[in-house]
Amino acid sequence: MTTSPEAVGPDAATPGRPVLEATGLSVVHRTRSGPLHAVSGVDLALYPRRTLALVGESGSGKSSIAKALLRLPPPTTGTVTLDGTDLAALSPRALRAVRPRLQMVFQDPLSSLNPRRRVRDLVAEPLDAHPDPARDREETVTRQLEAVGLPPALFGDRRPHQLSGGQAQRVAIARALAAGPRVLIADEAVSALDVSAQATVLNLLRGLTEERGLAGLFISHDLGVVRAVSDEVAVLQLGRVCERGPTEAVLAAPAHPYTAALLAAVPEPGRPLRDTGLLPADPPSPLAPPSGCRFRTRCPLADSRCAAEEPRHRDVAPGRTVACHRPLVGAARA
Repeated sequence: MTTSPEAVGPDAATPGRPVLEATGLSVVHRTRSGPLHAVSGVDLALYPRRTLALVGESGSGKSSIAKALLRLPPPTTGTVTLDGTDLAALSPRALRAVRPRLQMVFQDPLSSLNPRRRVRDLVAEPLDAHPDPARDREETVTRQLEAVGLPPALFGDRRPHQLSGGQAQRVAIARALAAGPRVLIADEAVSALDVSAQATVLNLLRGLTEERGLAGLFISHDLGVVRAVSDEVAVLQLGRVCERGPTEAVLAAPAHPYTAALLAAVPEPGRPLRDTGLLPADPPSPLAPPSGCRFRTRCPLADSRCAAEEPRHRDVAPGRTVACHRPLVGAARA
């Protein structure tokens, strides 16, 4: 049986409707060398109290998707709905009013925080940008700092240069939470941190997502980190989702050769790196993506069909799909 990407949803344990849904999302950048296809026809849905991870190599389109969801800038084509509202249909004023519900935590906390501002004022930035007479500014700041484990009496008057990397990232998370978001996007939010700080921030994100009913999107190239924080994973290859499903199931038995290659490249203590199995070819350019399957120029299983026909998503297990003519697990090769 085959299924379209937009039909792919969470497992049966997922409650409710998606908070945010993107359909046919494409991002094309105009360059001097021609159109660069950063994202091509991606569908995704984010659900309350769950985190979807986007993984893939650098240049696979992960950050472009995050920016398109936030309309920074808007996608070239496709729709993005938040609680059923099409963001493209909103006036600039109406869009500004819903922006607090979509918040992002960036990769480098020190570059995303104003170095001249105190921590308590940094956390209050969304409150100042979107004032609400019914909301007490100082009480909200205090509550958010306590939620991320930074006592206001100790950290409130510090400035970013007086914080460790992990502390600065927790300030960035507190600032995002102060806006009262429905969706929290974390773009490589722990890649600049050491291992112990990574664990602290990951546990914090996981706990806050469940406690506050947030819909999470976690972007990373680190599969170990993805395993710790996400419920579901979507693997991006040259702007397209090639595999999607529950995180543990996908990482335990990948169905797409590209996912298998990513897992083979993950270092493990005391064991040499495995052969990824990729053909000795440079990754193709998004300026001129290959015909058919975009992975075929590096895939050891590719044949003539892979060059002639773009693979569509097919079911390989409950809640799992893969876009491959020759999936490694779960579906007959046809």
